[in-house]
Amino acid sequence: MLSVRILPLLLAVPLAAAAAQHAEWSPGKPVRMIVGFPPGGATDLVARIIQPKMGAGLGQQIVVDNRPGANGVISNELLARAEPDGLTTGFTHIGTMVISPAIQKVPYDRFNDFASIGQVVSLQNLIVTHPTLPVKNLKELIALAKARPGELNYATSGIGSPGHLATGLLESMTGIRMSHVPYKGGGPAMIDTIAGHVTIFTAVISTGVPFVQSGKVRGIAVTGDKRAEAIPNVPTVAEAGVKGFSATNWYGLMAPAKTPKPVIDRLNRELNAALRAPEIVQQLKDRGIDATPGTPEDYTNFIRAEDKKWTPLIKKLDIKDAS
Repeated sequence: MLSVRILPLLLAVPLAAAAAQHAEWSPGKPVRMIVGFPPGGATDLVARIIQPKMGAGLGQQIVVDNRPGANGVISNELLARAEPDGLTTGFTHIGTMVISPAIQKVPYDRFNDFASIGQVVSLQNLIVTHPTLPVKNLKELIALAKARPGELNYATSGIGSPGHLATGLLESMTGIRMSHVPYKGGGPAMIDTIAGHVTIFTAVISTGVPFVQSGKVRGIAVTGDKRAEAIPNVPTVAEAGVKGFSATNWYGLMAPAKTPKPVIDRLNRELNAALRAPEIVQQLKDRGIDATPGTPEDYTNFIRAEDKKWTPLIKKLDIKDAS
């Protein structure tokens, strides 16, 4: 009689263990989202757009932690050294995963120190000028740069940033030469461009769109393959006369390596839910940004493809780290 009563209990033990093993992970504390640029830049903007929706899905607050410096390398190092418990995530991008590793020794292994959660967005760069610069389009800017080699200053969000690479490609394809003024983020660079301290800025598109729309800066060209819906009158660089030109930017979310797969799967699910939400899609499009939901494997494979595409060009352009 006793054995008959115990038997169901014994059978229930492995079933309960299996259920616990496959139970969905939930964060017990707020989740940190590290951003390697100061407030006001494009990376920070995207993080804060997805932050509320993703946090609601997780049932925990997401705290954006701005750690600017070295084009995001500092924030990536923090992410790589964090505990792999799902409570620390961070933005990675073409600068930290492709450009910086090609021009300097970085304090992390980009393919072994991180676990992909998923790509977040794809976005173009936008070349803008201060209204006092006597150019109204890319053709006039190229002509002015050729007439004054090395005299025109252009700002970017940092050495090895997507804007730096895009402008280097433009110089290479047109034969112009300008002087690079790197900042610690797009926000500070835009402030100085509006003030006229620098007259050209190759910005991430979301940083530049509001100021083109308000007339504080002049939109010269976008660097991708299509015009942005938010500023449809601004042509692509290729349309403006530099045939074959294309340089786009992207952001993705990652966790430290060895973060358990159930944790990654939950973070990926909530990230994708945020990126598919109509209100978030619209907020991004209003700034010229495209949401790119997908799997963790999609993002890992995409980074490797971008590395093969851009690293040879980075070497050819001989972009150097200034530190």
